[in-house]
Amino acid sequence: MRFPIFQVDAFTARLFAGNPAAVCPLTSWPEDRLLQSIAAENNLSETAFFVREGDGFRLRWFTPVSEVGLCGHATLAAAHTLCHHLGYEGNEIRFETQSGGLTVHRVDAGFCMDFPARPLRPVEHIPEALLRSLGKMPLQVFQADDYMAVFSSEKEIADFQPDLNALFDVGLRGLIVSAPGTSCDFVSRFFAPKLGIPEDPVTGSAHCELAPYWAARLGRNQLRAIQLSARGGEVGCEVKGTRVHLTGRSVTYLQGEIVIPE
Repeated sequence: MRFPIFQVDAFTARLFAGNPAAVCPLTSWPEDRLLQSIAAENNLSETAFFVREGDGFRLRWFTPVSEVGLCGHATLAAAHTLCHHLGYEGNEIRFETQSGGLTVHRVDAGFCMDFPARPLRPVEHIPEALLRSLGKMPLQVFQADDYMAVFSSEKEIADFQPDLNALFDVGLRGLIVSAPGTSCDFVSRFFAPKLGIPEDPVTGSAHCELAPYWAARLGRNQLRAIQLSARGGEVGCEVKGTRVHLTGRSVTYLQGEIVIPE
């Protein structure tokens, strides 16, 4: 069994920045066990697999340890692969996923992805494991798919060092830390060790939670965000009711072929 593989740096316009995702176009679905083994072998935050389905594509995402329900940077990487390497000529790509239909459009600033918003709700009693992970008391804590701890300054986010072991005892997917930015609207970082991702370089799905919060706090729906990981990346956000439009650039790092013995 042979099929192509691409690696794309997402939410960046330059190599060796943003979030690298592997993308594997398939003609049919093999066993899930093989998909998970490939993702573990790639050892990136996510590997995206897609198969053509009608006028669109069925898209799935795997971390090194499990399948996930939503992933922004690997969706961006899949759109990049289709348009830049597989001859897709349309301006709109329709993906069917565990999170429903996701539409991606080509735009001047790269690709714009239409994702579901994940509104946050306040946490009244912060779990002990989360406090241990944070190491200090934030201004506020919210939750949706993840916990989000809000701090007062960009420097606090840049200097933040979580207790990753404590995060294994936290019930949700992972931890976002965020604060107002100095050269952008807001900054963040994201940690999900339970998914095999100690720190994710740039997390599109986290911005489905971040964007509605910061839009309400800042009083505007169009925002520019920077994720302050070591690689760093930029995400354009626009809140539209129950949806969030995430915009980013992407660049190809490698292309090759996976060979699975019969």
